Amino acid sequence: MDRREALAGLALTALGLRSAQAQPAQSELRLLTSYDAEVIAPFVEEFSRRNPGITIRHLNKNTNAAVTELQTGNARRFDLFWASAPEAFSVLEAADRLDDRDFGPHVDFAYSAVGWAWQGHFAGSPPQTWNDLLDPAFAGQVVMSHPMRSGTTHSLIETILQDRGWAAGWAWLLELAGQLGTISARSFGVLEAVEQGDHRIGLTIDFLALKRASSGMVFRYGRPIIIIPARIAILKGAENQSAARAFVEFLLSAHGQRLLLRPDIRRIPVNPDLRAELSETLLPEVRSALHFSWSRYDPEVASQRYWQVNELFEAFIGRNFLRRRDLWTRWRALAIADPAQRQGIHRMLTHMPVTEADTRTAMSGRATLLDWQAQSQRLLDAAEVRLEAYEAQR
Repeated sequence: MDRREALAGLALTALGLRSAQAQPAQSELRLLTSYDAEVIAPFVEEFSRRNPGITIRHLNKNTNAAVTELQTGNARRFDLFWASAPEAFSVLEAADRLDDRDFGPHVDFAYSAVGWAWQGHFAGSPPQTWNDLLDPAFAGQVVMSHPMRSGTTHSLIETILQDRGWAAGWAWLLELAGQLGTISARSFGVLEAVEQGDHRIGLTIDFLALKRASSGMVFRYGRPIIIIPARIAILKGAENQSAARAFVEFLLSAHGQRLLLRPDIRRIPVNPDLRAELSETLLPEVRSALHFSWSRYDPEVASQRYWQVNELFEAFIGRNFLRRRDLWTRWRALAIADPAQRQGIHRMLTHMPVTEADTRTAMSGRATLLDWQAQSQRLLDAAEVRLEAYEAQR
């Protein structure tokens, strides 16, 4: 747990203790979440005000680490898991870690979609489509997080794969690697880098950027807009089932759903009546996406290749990030008369040799990761040999 996680945990632990001081605590609710303290504080404060006999303690942890902890047994006896990446809940459901007695294995409480953000004083024309992000003008100016460290980024990558298909989706991601200035450790670090001017464009989820609109941040939804449900679930082994149930009921109530409309939260409620209040501010494409099943994210597909997508990103992008980016820089600088020669190198740099079928039979573990890293290395080696040959002809 990093310093920010520790401070978030202490802050809301203190919040729960203050609530308990007003009236003797009758029970304790333990919450594991991927959200920062500033996101969940309004919900905890209002729930505590309405339920003064319940003390809330929470731990902020990135989604992948939280899933790993819960898969291995929930030793710290958390009652609830609360996060944005719906596939994480499907993974935990398959591992029989969710209690389905009251609401089913998990409950959707808000909707989101992914895209990219920039500061309003952007020099030149900001990117308007996913493919615009591959424009050489933005080389080295884009930042994203690692899916192993951010459930939001995993959902963003899956959005690309589900929309474009496996081969084309990975081709786009591998080319995007040549545009990245860095890979952030956490999703909040992406927008911090944009705010501070370290990078111009940050790949993110809508609510993280929209709540920064007052400071000049602009968010653009990627098209097509694919709706992603955020979820909460009661965990098996929960020591305070009644308090966990009360919190979920509160989150789905009109009072809880209305908190999503706050300018410092900016999420789309699942409650259709409250969502109607946003109708004038939601983009027409968002309103359409909310009504059509074809525009919905598929958490089940994402969960079936959850670790594989994370490991492939690490093997093909994270592990060789600097080298892959350098090869893209050299490719863009090539002055080759024959387009077919350039295209041949492009195919090497955008090829994902691991097929979707391969992921279904892959065994989780170090051997698989090393094999995938070796495949990536061979492609990069081949591309570099070809580049060196053309560079020598100058």
